[in-house]
Amino acid sequence: MKRRMTCIECPQGCSLEVEADGSRFIGVTGYKCRRGGAYARQETEAPLRTLTTSVLTSGLELKMLPVRTSRPIPKARLFEAMAAVKLIVVTSPVKAGAVIAPDFLGLGVDLVACRPLLKK
Repeated sequence: MKRRMTCIECPQGCSLEVEADGSRFIGVTGYKCRRGGAYARQETEAPLRTLTTSVLTSGLELKMLPVRTSRPIPKARLFEAMAAVKLIVVTSPVKAGAVIAPDFLGLGVDLVACRPLLKK
């Protein structure tokens, strides 16, 4: 089965044609740099995404704290990750980059604060 995708690894935005058998990568054409081939393989076999969202706070200057995962996580686990994020409430002041949830969902990535947040 052939599938078209646009590579997002560099500013060129190459139009890729990926040949795959289900989630088994066979080959790719259309990339202009070596990152395009690696991107097509990754996106076909095990797509990853960085989760960027917000968690609730209590007693701090804002009601929500922007957070993100320290590294991309499997795309198939994004809904599970969002459900887990809904259960988090930050009550202590934090600095940008502070770990909010270490080893988030046992994936080996941390959920980190994207900005500092002080008490009211």
